[in-house]
Amino acid sequence: MPSAVVSAIEYDAARATLRVTFVSGRVYDYLDVPQEVFIAMKTSFSKGIYFNQHIKGYYQFERIH
Repeated sequence: MPSAVVSAIEYDAARATLRVTFVSGRVYDYLDVPQEVFIAMKTSFSKGIYFNQHIKGYYQFERIH
């Protein structure tokens, strides 16, 4: 199901970094994210809800764009 908040997600396993692109165009890298969290988000029914419940506030981040 398309998300109203999250446009795309990518994962760099070598760096354990989850890149989240939001519909607004902003891009953030979330650091030290286990691959299992990425897989769970990728397969979740709602990317936005999963993000708010399991990533936002749990991992350090860097704004890219």
